[in-house]
Amino acid sequence: MINNLRFELSFKDILQLEKKLDFCKSNKINRINIPCKGSIKKDFLIEAVEYIGEYFKELDVVYHYSLYHQYSKNVEKSYLDFLDFIKKCNFYENKEILLVSGSKKKKNFEVLDVISNLQNEKNLKINFGIAYNPYLENYYGLCGEKVRFEKKLSSGLIGSIWLQFGTDIKLLESEIKFLKSNIDYLSKSHEKKINLYGSLLVPSKQFISRFKYRPWKGVYISDEYLNSLDNFYNFTKDLIQIYISNNICPIIETEFSSLEKIDNIYNLFT
Repeated sequence: MINNLRFELSFKDILQLEKKLDFCKSNKINRINIPCKGSIKKDFLIEAVEYIGEYFKELDVVYHYSLYHQYSKNVEKSYLDFLDFIKKCNFYENKEILLVSGSKKKKNFEVLDVISNLQNEKNLKINFGIAYNPYLENYYGLCGEKVRFEKKLSSGLIGSIWLQFGTDIKLLESEIKFLKSNIDYLSKSHEKKINLYGSLLVPSKQFISRFKYRPWKGVYISDEYLNSLDNFYNFTKDLIQIYISNNICPIIETEFSSLEKIDNIYNLFT
């Protein structure tokens, strides 16, 4: 499992990206995700794709594409920009893009809209991942996530599902059953394997302090874990076991680029 972990890599400029990628190489980390948020958007996202494609082509990279952050002028222009992004990824032999609507959905330009348009495209030569938040309905009062998920999956374009982090184990297990029932049915009808990934936030005093001050949107963490590092740590080990037993590949979304942090991550899997 450790060899199959994915790591989300954030950076502020190309120099920092280079240093972090060198760290990845020296520690045999080959599977990384590049988010589309903060400063990593618009032209800088394209620059990162080109830089990694030229100098670190041996890495298995999944780029995130936020329809909110990448929106430009109007829906038509934004969609054409996305098609250009797909061509760029194809050129560098990237196999998958994680498509997200973003923190604020753009009218007529969210994931369902784009997937509907993509069904009319030919020779895409790339898979698309979608995010799924098991906690939206119970903890945020947002209904319709299951219906939207089923519509996305029925397109036949989806190659992966990326689960948001949360700390309600029973709810997560129930949602995994729902996901798998849909995946099993549609995988057979479309003859396509669909992979599952699960967010993993590595607990630390620093992370807890930052999360209390500025919680991540859509990420539910119980006070039981925010008020006790030991409880949070034990929960994380339990979550890893659930991921492993359900063939869900963890993706590390907290900062990892130091030997101490890497050791802390690997200790969770022992």
